[in-house]
Amino acid sequence: MVYTCCPRTKIQRYVTDTARKRILLGVTGGVAAYKAAELVRRLSERGFDVHVVMTQAACGFITPVTLQALSGNPVYSDMWDSRIPDNMAHIELSRDKDLIVVAPATADFMAKLAVGAADDLLSTLCLARDCALAVAPAMNRQMWEHAATRRNVARLREDGVEVLGPASGGQACGEIGMGRMLEATEIADAVGALLAPKTLSGLHVLVTAGPTFEAVDAVRGLTNRSSGKMGYALARAAVDAGARVTLISGPTSLSAPAQAERVDVVSAEDMLNAVTARIVDADIFVSVAAVADYRPARASEQKIKKADAAMTLELVPTTDILAHVAALPKPPFCVGFAAESEKLAEYAEAKRKRKKLPLLAANLAQHAIGADDNQITLFDDDGAHPLERASKDVVARRLVAHIATLYSKFRSRS
Repeated sequence: MVYTCCPRTKIQRYVTDTARKRILLGVTGGVAAYKAAELVRRLSERGFDVHVVMTQAACGFITPVTLQALSGNPVYSDMWDSRIPDNMAHIELSRDKDLIVVAPATADFMAKLAVGAADDLLSTLCLARDCALAVAPAMNRQMWEHAATRRNVARLREDGVEVLGPASGGQACGEIGMGRMLEATEIADAVGALLAPKTLSGLHVLVTAGPTFEAVDAVRGLTNRSSGKMGYALARAAVDAGARVTLISGPTSLSAPAQAERVDVVSAEDMLNAVTARIVDADIFVSVAAVADYRPARASEQKIKKADAAMTLELVPTTDILAHVAALPKPPFCVGFAAESEKLAEYAEAKRKRKKLPLLAANLAQHAIGADDNQITLFDDDGAHPLERASKDVVARRLVAHIATLYSKFRSRS
């Protein structure tokens, strides 16, 4: 069966990295196959070029058309697909890939991998591959706990296969226990970590993210529209690059990378104290948080009742956390962020020089706050380096690559 390839998605068109990683996503016949659609989306957002191979059983749970529409690439399920010129799809489809990920990986499919059986396109691809292989198990809790499955998983690990999960939780059968496939975001994070160059290996990176909340009374406060998405993307990219990451976050509902230490704070003073307590062994400090510049001089412990008369709030400046860290006797490599509404280059470069920062990333706030993509310009001693608009995960990886290059020079001078 042939499926017509659709145009590349908007997210994919944004990605122009010359070393863009290519992933073959294998989908097998389990009810968790519905998560493959979300996984394709999440991998594409991170800048990966995703190609899908399905087993015949998987096609009974989710259609190839859905996964093709999301990936922008043809979907394959037939060993003898005529779209491959020499009819050797089991060889050709894996040759230019950086990683094969099977998600969901059923108990049956993992058993085949463990003994080297190859009776369909996906299992044959996994046997004839040149690249790394990862599987995300998904099955009933009793199937996961069965001695045969445990032996097969142990064999796969011995053979160098990465086993991602599973997790514990509610299952389609109504039971609760181990065997639930990891969520798409968790698998995408794991894939990013597997494929990213470890340019920050052995380094401690401290990242601040999100807004702060400055209390006016027991229920009201001053805050801003920062979503925290860019800071969390930077934390993920630093983890993927091999760093030990501490993420100090203002109020947000985002999920931090599992490998990062997350410290939740509320106010600018809370964030300052958290940074001060942890900066001593940090090699790199990335200040992405939108920290309040002012706070009320006095916060009421009780709710202030509404009155007809006007109310005046006295505001006092907060401590500039980035400037405070950059002014330490032996500061880490400091990276600042600037969100401007006009005169981006002029204001950003002035801020970088005023705070004596080796690197500052700047954008127009009206085009980035709350969005899933971003367009930033990097300012350093060599000038301005505009980056194309892309998803925040892709922008974060580009920024981490630039940080790694500058940090090596910074360390050689210090």
